[in-house]
Amino acid sequence: MSNSEVQIALSQAQQVMLEADAVVILAGAGMGVDSGLPDFRGKEGFWRAYPPLAKFGYSFSDMANPIWFKRDPKLAWAFYGHRLNLYRETKPHPGFYQLLSFVQKKKHGYFVFTSNVDGQFQKAGFNPENIVECHGSIHHLQCTKHCGQMIWSAEETQVEVDMVSFKAQLPLPICLHCGALARPNILMFGDCYWLSDRTDMQIEKWQHYLNTLRQQKVKTAIVEMGAGENVATVRHQSEYVAHLLKMSLIRINPRDYQVPKKSDITLPLGALAAIEQIVPVSF
Repeated sequence: MSNSEVQIALSQAQQVMLEADAVVILAGAGMGVDSGLPDFRGKEGFWRAYPPLAKFGYSFSDMANPIWFKRDPKLAWAFYGHRLNLYRETKPHPGFYQLLSFVQKKKHGYFVFTSNVDGQFQKAGFNPENIVECHGSIHHLQCTKHCGQMIWSAEETQVEVDMVSFKAQLPLPICLHCGALARPNILMFGDCYWLSDRTDMQIEKWQHYLNTLRQQKVKTAIVEMGAGENVATVRHQSEYVAHLLKMSLIRINPRDYQVPKKSDITLPLGALAAIEQIVPVSF
């Protein structure tokens, strides 16, 4: 896109945001890049974040697999323990707060749909009741032995990781009910053991909110940020919402920014840069 096309799109997006009575936010991994979180796009990006895994040739999808909790629990918890510690330490970028301040003032409020497991929206102050974490959350745990104990908070869980050997140190997190090894309540690749109960409850609230917007014909801004085509869950959901509500989609992403309809708005920018330009600080 040329600079003039981007400027026109920015103006259109800002107008949509101002006129909306509700805001639906859909966010992928790119939303957290401006907070300093690593970009796992491609093996090279993943290996920059986890140099010890480069020598094994493991990719993100290789590691994000529940088999490691059986095959090598210390390696599995090194990967997820490091991410848990990283997300706890990371402060959400200013765009989160600017966006929250804006959407809180909307007549019909807001809802967030995200594939991110990092909890950054909650950390920035977004209401947990208005968030869908479609792939689960690293801040919650479940049992690897399916003992019947449901999902619980990881707030009290501490994981120490030796970054040289890339092994988690004992003791590893265990199930509060039966004492077996615990794992994050995250939907992994090839994962048929993920407990979806917590996310299912979030989705029920999400669907109710969308149906209310549709029935009342609420003018809604649909903003997708940092969602690429590699794992397209968020992109598919944003296009579904735009179709359901008969509204235009604002797609924000430095890559994969193509949009399905002429009425949609595309912005080839990072999340923070776009928020700073289309979300008024006060209105």
